[in-house]
Amino acid sequence: MFTPFNGLWRYRGFIYGSIKREFQSKYRNSLLGFLWNILNPLAMIVIYTVIFSQVMRAKLPGVDHSFAYSIYLCAGILTWGLFSEIVSRSQVMFVDNANLLKKINFPRICIPTIIVGGALLNFLIVFCIFSIFLLISGFFPGVVIFSLIPVVGILILFAIGLGMTIGVLNVFFSDVGQFFGIFLQFWFWLTPIVYSAAILPDNLREYISLNPMSGIVMACQTVLVKGTLPDWSSLLPSAVIGILLCILGTRLFQRRAAEMVDEL
Repeated sequence: MFTPFNGLWRYRGFIYGSIKREFQSKYRNSLLGFLWNILNPLAMIVIYTVIFSQVMRAKLPGVDHSFAYSIYLCAGILTWGLFSEIVSRSQVMFVDNANLLKKINFPRICIPTIIVGGALLNFLIVFCIFSIFLLISGFFPGVVIFSLIPVVGILILFAIGLGMTIGVLNVFFSDVGQFFGIFLQFWFWLTPIVYSAAILPDNLREYISLNPMSGIVMACQTVLVKGTLPDWSSLLPSAVIGILLCILGTRLFQRRAAEMVDEL
C-alpha cells in the first residue's frame, strides 16, 4: 500500500525540478519576473477593498466592519482559485504529458503531485500577501488560521480526485474537457463566494449545501472573516466524495493506462 509513496520519494528530485521549471517558465523573458506573483494578488486585494468597502460600501450580514465583505470575497476567490487551478490542469494532465507517458518509465502519480505542488505554491504566495492585509486591517484570526490546513487538505483531495477522473475520460472523449470548462463557470456562481448563503431562501440553501465546494469555501470564509473554527461536519461530504473520486480516478487510470498511451 505504500508503493506509490515510495515512488514519490524516489522521484522527489524529478517532482521538485518540474515544479521549479513550471514556476520559472511563467516569468521567463519578464522584466519583473517573480514580482508579478506579488503584484497580481496585491492588485486584486486593493481593487476589491476599494470598490466594495469604499465605493459600494457593501456590508456582510452579521459582521459590522467596512472591510468584512472584501475579505469575505477574497477568501472565497482564493479558495476557489486553488480548486480551479488543480482541476483545470488535471483534466488535461495526461494529454499535456503524452510524451512523458510514452517514452519515460516513472511513477504516474508524480504527474498529479506536480500539479498539486505547483498550484499550492501559487496559493501560498498569494495567501501570505492576503495574511499581511488581514494583519493591517485587524482581521487576522490568530491561531485559528491553522485550522485552514485540514480544510485545504480536503480541497486538494476533492480537486485532484475530480481532476484525475475527468483527465482519464478526456483522453478518450475530448468533449468532456470542453463541457467541464463551461460547467466550472456555472459551478462558481452556485458556490457562495460573491454572495452569502445566509441571504438565500431556505429552499435554495438546501440545494447549495449539496455542493461539495460550498462547505470548503464557507469554512475558509468562517475562519478568515469571523476568526472562528469552521463547522467540521459540513466538510465531511466533501472529504468522502474526494476519497471516492481519488479511488475512481486511480482505478480508471490503472485499467485504461495501456489504451491511453495508444490514444495519445
